[in-house]
Amino acid sequence: MDDQQLLRYSRHILLDEIGIEGQQRLLGAHALVVGAGGLGSPAAMYLASAGVGQITLIDHDTVDLTNLQRQILHTTARVGQPKAESGRAGLLAINPEVRVHALVEKADAARLLALVGTADVVLDCTDNFKTRHAVNRACVARGVPLVSGAAIRFDGQISVFDARHGQACYHCLFPEDQGFEDVACSTMGVFAPLVGVIGAMQAAEALKCIMNIGTSLAGRLLLLDGRSMEWTAIQVARNPACPVCGSST
Repeated sequence: MDDQQLLRYSRHILLDEIGIEGQQRLLGAHALVVGAGGLGSPAAMYLASAGVGQITLIDHDTVDLTNLQRQILHTTARVGQPKAESGRAGLLAINPEVRVHALVEKADAARLLALVGTADVVLDCTDNFKTRHAVNRACVARGVPLVSGAAIRFDGQISVFDARHGQACYHCLFPEDQGFEDVACSTMGVFAPLVGVIGAMQAAEALKCIMNIGTSLAGRLLLLDGRSMEWTAIQVARNPACPVCGSST
């Protein structure tokens, strides 16, 4: 690290658990953020500010005026622009040293498998079960930890799925054949700061995974009731018969 980097990241370096070694790990890491909306905005912003050296943002949507109530990575001036490209501009404004790849596309299973294979950690910041399951399958296949978050109305949730260590995957918790119904912010609404809370926690878990510090949320699902600000923790067990991770150890 040069003098400017030592100054920029000094508050991390002061932490015994991180230090120069941990910060170097962040600088050399690659995070894949799937979704540049409500969750992806704060998550990506903290990854960039913390110095994750390479960030890939993938999102096929464009910035809409209704997004700005909660998607803090975007601005009024960038309404109509692809979210991935708007997000890239926002992240570089925070930290111009970070390499940000903006992918304006809706990735299929094969594309996700390729993208996940280049990452050290994946953050699922999407809003539909089909994409979540596709991301999960790619992470299990590539052996990459997955940080998953969700938020709707006043309810949020977050967990880490890391099949490398025999932990449950997303499919173990939400089986694809159970027919869970997608609910959209456009029809159900969402409390603006809620996505900030969950997205920031996704960034925290991703940074911990990269630096291998602390205890991750693998094996636990945290649920937040934003009305009462009460957290509930649920243990998540791996399903030995899971068609996605059942043969992984």
